[in-house]
Amino acid sequence: MIMIRIGKHEPAPGSPCPRNSGQRRDSGLSLLEVLVCIAVLLVLAGAAMPVAKTTLKRQKELELRRDLRMIREAIDLYKEYSDKGLIEKEGLDSEGYPPDLETLVEGVPQVGSTKKLKFLRRIPIDPFTHRDEWGLRSYQDDFDSKSWGRQNVYDIYTEYSGTALDGSRYEDW
Repeated sequence: MIMIRIGKHEPAPGSPCPRNSGQRRDSGLSLLEVLVCIAVLLVLAGAAMPVAKTTLKRQKELELRRDLRMIREAIDLYKEYSDKGLIEKEGLDSEGYPPDLETLVEGVPQVGSTKKLKFLRRIPIDPFTHRDEWGLRSYQDDFDSKSWGRQNVYDIYTEYSGTALDGSRYEDW
Protein backbone atom coordinates (compact mmCIF):
# COMPACT_ATOMS: atom_id res chain seq x y z
CA MET A 1 0.00 0.00 0.00
CA ILE A 2 1.29 3.47 -0.86
CA MET A 3 1.47 5.81 2.13
CA ILE A 4 1.73 9.58 1.97
CA ARG A 5 3.38 11.04 5.04
CA ILE A 6 2.21 14.46 6.15
CA GLY A 7 4.33 16.34 8.65
CA LYS A 8 6.23 13.32 10.02
CA HIS A 9 9.80 12.29 9.37
CA GLU A 10 11.33 8.86 9.39
CA PRO A 11 13.04 8.00 12.67
CA ALA A 12 16.76 8.56 12.71
CA PRO A 13 18.95 5.50 12.17
CA GLY A 14 19.67 3.76 15.43
CA SER A 15 16.61 5.15 17.21
CA PRO A 16 14.21 2.65 18.67
CA CYS A 17 11.62 1.30 16.25
CA PRO A 18 8.17 2.82 16.89
CA ARG A 19 6.62 -0.63 16.86
CA ASN A 20 8.88 -1.69 19.68
CA SER A 21 7.94 1.33 21.80
CA GLY A 22 4.21 0.64 21.62
CA GLN A 23 3.48 3.77 19.53
CA ARG A 24 2.45 3.82 15.93
CA ARG A 25 4.11 6.51 13.84
CA ASP A 26 2.26 5.78 10.59
CA SER A 27 0.03 8.87 10.58
CA GLY A 28 -0.03 9.52 6.82
CA LEU A 29 -3.01 9.20 4.49
CA SER A 30 -3.22 6.34 2.05
CA LEU A 31 -3.66 7.10 -1.66
CA LEU A 32 -7.14 5.58 -1.48
CA GLU A 33 -8.17 7.98 1.29
CA VAL A 34 -6.89 10.97 -0.67
CA LEU A 35 -8.78 9.84 -3.79
CA VAL A 36 -11.99 9.38 -1.79
CA CYS A 37 -11.64 12.91 -0.33
CA ILE A 38 -11.07 14.37 -3.81
CA ALA A 39 -14.11 12.48 -5.17
CA VAL A 40 -16.32 13.79 -2.35
CA LEU A 41 -15.12 17.36 -2.98
CA LEU A 42 -15.82 17.02 -6.72
CA VAL A 43 -19.35 15.78 -6.05
CA LEU A 44 -20.00 18.70 -3.68
CA ALA A 45 -18.56 21.21 -6.18
CA GLY A 46 -20.66 19.67 -8.97
CA ALA A 47 -23.78 20.14 -6.88
CA ALA A 48 -22.88 23.74 -6.02
CA MET A 49 -22.31 24.92 -9.62
CA PRO A 50 -25.95 24.77 -10.80
CA VAL A 51 -27.05 26.53 -7.63
CA ALA A 52 -24.48 29.28 -8.24
CA LYS A 53 -25.60 29.68 -11.87
CA THR A 54 -29.26 29.90 -10.84
CA THR A 55 -28.41 32.45 -8.15
CA LEU A 56 -26.47 34.58 -10.64
CA LYS A 57 -29.33 34.45 -13.15
CA ARG A 58 -31.85 35.36 -10.43
CA GLN A 59 -29.73 38.40 -9.46
CA LYS A 60 -29.61 39.55 -13.09
CA GLU A 61 -33.38 39.13 -13.34
CA LEU A 62 -33.91 41.24 -10.23
CA GLU A 63 -31.61 43.92 -11.63
CA LEU A 64 -33.46 43.85 -14.97
CA ARG A 65 -36.84 44.24 -13.24
CA ARG A 66 -35.49 47.14 -11.16
CA ASP A 67 -34.04 48.89 -14.23
CA LEU A 68 -37.23 48.46 -16.25
CA ARG A 69 -39.30 49.80 -13.36
CA MET A 70 -36.99 52.80 -12.89
CA ILE A 71 -37.13 53.78 -16.59
CA ARG A 72 -40.89 53.24 -16.79
CA GLU A 73 -41.43 55.39 -13.69
CA ALA A 74 -39.34 58.15 -15.30
CA ILE A 75 -41.41 57.90 -18.50
CA ASP A 76 -44.64 58.05 -16.46
CA LEU A 77 -43.40 61.07 -14.49
CA TYR A 78 -42.46 62.84 -17.74
CA LYS A 79 -45.97 62.11 -19.07
CA GLU A 80 -47.56 63.35 -15.86
CA TYR A 81 -45.57 66.63 -15.95
CA SER A 82 -46.44 67.05 -19.62
CA ASP A 83 -50.15 66.49 -18.98
CA LYS A 84 -50.09 69.03 -16.11
CA GLY A 85 -48.37 71.59 -18.36
CA LEU A 86 -45.18 71.75 -16.30
CA ILE A 87 -43.11 70.90 -19.40
CA GLU A 88 -43.85 71.47 -23.06
CA LYS A 89 -44.85 68.64 -25.34
CA GLU A 90 -42.17 67.80 -27.90
CA GLY A 91 -44.52 67.49 -30.87
CA LEU A 92 -48.08 66.84 -31.94
CA ASP A 93 -47.55 63.07 -32.14
CA SER A 94 -45.78 62.82 -28.79
CA GLU A 95 -48.94 62.38 -26.68
CA GLY A 96 -46.87 63.87 -23.86
CA TYR A 97 -44.25 61.10 -23.81
CA PRO A 98 -40.50 61.77 -24.11
CA PRO A 99 -38.99 61.70 -27.62
CA ASP A 100 -36.17 59.35 -26.48
CA LEU A 101 -34.44 58.06 -23.34
CA GLU A 102 -31.67 60.67 -23.58
CA THR A 103 -34.26 63.38 -22.95
CA LEU A 104 -34.99 61.82 -19.57
CA VAL A 105 -31.29 62.12 -18.67
CA GLU A 106 -30.53 65.52 -20.23
CA GLY A 107 -33.72 67.07 -18.89
CA VAL A 108 -36.26 69.46 -20.32
CA PRO A 109 -36.93 73.12 -19.45
CA GLN A 110 -39.71 73.71 -16.98
CA VAL A 111 -42.49 75.98 -18.25
CA GLY A 112 -42.03 79.52 -16.95
CA SER A 113 -38.61 78.81 -15.46
CA THR A 114 -34.99 78.48 -16.49
CA LYS A 115 -34.74 75.30 -14.45
CA LYS A 116 -34.39 71.93 -16.20
CA LEU A 117 -36.28 68.90 -14.98
CA LYS A 118 -34.28 65.67 -15.17
CA PHE A 119 -35.98 62.31 -14.75
CA LEU A 120 -33.00 59.90 -14.78
CA ARG A 121 -29.39 60.29 -13.70
CA ARG A 122 -28.27 57.90 -16.43
CA ILE A 123 -29.72 55.26 -18.69
CA PRO A 124 -29.31 51.94 -16.83
CA ILE A 125 -27.20 49.15 -18.28
CA ASP A 126 -29.14 46.05 -19.29
CA PRO A 127 -27.70 43.26 -17.07
CA PHE A 128 -28.00 40.67 -19.84
CA THR A 129 -26.74 42.61 -22.88
CA HIS A 130 -24.33 44.82 -20.88
CA ARG A 131 -25.35 47.86 -22.96
CA ASP A 132 -27.46 50.91 -22.24
CA GLU A 133 -29.55 50.25 -25.35
CA TRP A 134 -33.13 49.15 -24.82
CA GLY A 135 -35.97 48.18 -27.12
CA LEU A 136 -38.40 51.09 -27.41
CA ARG A 137 -42.09 51.38 -28.27
CA SER A 138 -43.97 54.53 -29.10
CA TYR A 139 -47.57 55.21 -28.18
CA GLN A 140 -48.57 54.71 -31.82
CA ASP A 141 -46.89 51.25 -32.09
CA ASP A 142 -48.63 47.95 -31.39
CA PHE A 143 -48.26 46.77 -27.79
CA ASP A 144 -45.99 43.87 -28.82
CA SER A 145 -44.14 45.65 -31.63
CA LYS A 146 -40.38 45.09 -31.88
CA SER A 147 -39.80 48.14 -34.08
CA TRP A 148 -39.89 51.68 -32.75
CA GLY A 149 -41.97 54.23 -34.66
CA ARG A 150 -39.74 57.07 -33.31
CA GLN A 151 -42.64 59.37 -32.41
CA ASN A 152 -42.03 59.05 -28.64
CA VAL A 153 -41.07 56.54 -25.94
CA TYR A 154 -44.16 54.96 -24.43
CA ASP A 155 -42.59 51.70 -23.20
CA ILE A 156 -39.26 49.86 -23.10
CA TYR A 157 -38.14 46.25 -23.09
CA THR A 158 -34.85 44.37 -23.04
CA GLU A 159 -33.39 43.25 -26.35
CA TYR A 160 -32.12 40.03 -24.76
CA SER A 161 -34.10 37.07 -26.13
CA GLY A 162 -33.49 34.55 -23.33
CA THR A 163 -35.96 32.74 -21.11
CA ALA A 164 -36.38 33.62 -17.45
CA LEU A 165 -36.34 31.16 -14.56
CA ASP A 166 -40.16 31.28 -14.44
CA GLY A 167 -40.38 30.29 -18.15
CA SER A 168 -41.37 33.73 -19.49
CA ARG A 169 -39.36 35.58 -22.11
CA TYR A 170 -37.34 38.60 -20.96
CA GLU A 171 -38.58 40.59 -23.97
CA ASP A 172 -42.13 40.34 -22.60
CA TRP A 173 -41.37 41.89 -19.21
